[in-house]
Amino acid sequence: MGLNRELVEILACPQCKGKLILTEAEDGLICDQCKVIYPIREEIPIMLIEEAVPEEKWGEKGEPGKENG
Repeated sequence: MGLNRELVEILACPQCKGKLILTEAEDGLICDQCKVIYPIREEIPIMLIEEAVPEEKWGEKGEPGKENG
């Protein structure tokens, strides 16, 4: 089903309050200003600053936003 596009339009980065952009795979929300991606798990955006993944580490170790071992 994916994340509701209207929801994406009203969400803002919890750190800088900037606009978020949905990743191509629709598995995260990108903040260009902070250079981080907030993961989406089971169609729920995880909007916690401590859960944000730096853009350069996104998808590096298996499932996006998660560390594997």
